[in-house]
Amino acid sequence: MRCVIVALLMVATTAQADRATLAVVNNARAAEGRSALVYDARLETAARAHGEDMAAQGFFSHNGSDGSDIGTRLRRADYGFCFGAENIAAGQKSLVDVMAAWMQSRGHRRNILHRKAKAVGIARVTGDRWVMVLAAPC
Repeated sequence: MRCVIVALLMVATTAQADRATLAVVNNARAAEGRSALVYDARLETAARAHGEDMAAQGFFSHNGSDGSDIGTRLRRADYGFCFGAENIAAGQKSLVDVMAAWMQSRGHRRNILHRKAKAVGIARVTGDRWVMVLAAPC
């Protein structure tokens, strides 16, 4: 019974984190007249895999340790896409901090506000490494 309760709490915590993340991203988009995104667990999976790879291998890059790029990681997460973009960051202690940093960076801001984006997933891994994946299905 205890395992079931812990599992339910983990799911609830993840769902709350997803809603909080989505609200922060969509507030930034709304301020610029962009449509709201949906949260997609497959995009979070792609983001988490890349973040964990960077943390484990000790690097910081949009290219994975195996040479993968965002397209490869989206396919691995079983996400059929016509648009994909990725933001990475390191050192920020909160979602608010990392969003502020991304919104002050021309390229990261462009990704967050991209008109083709329809969904988002974000992961924070060891060492305060952050990965955001934005995409649109075909």
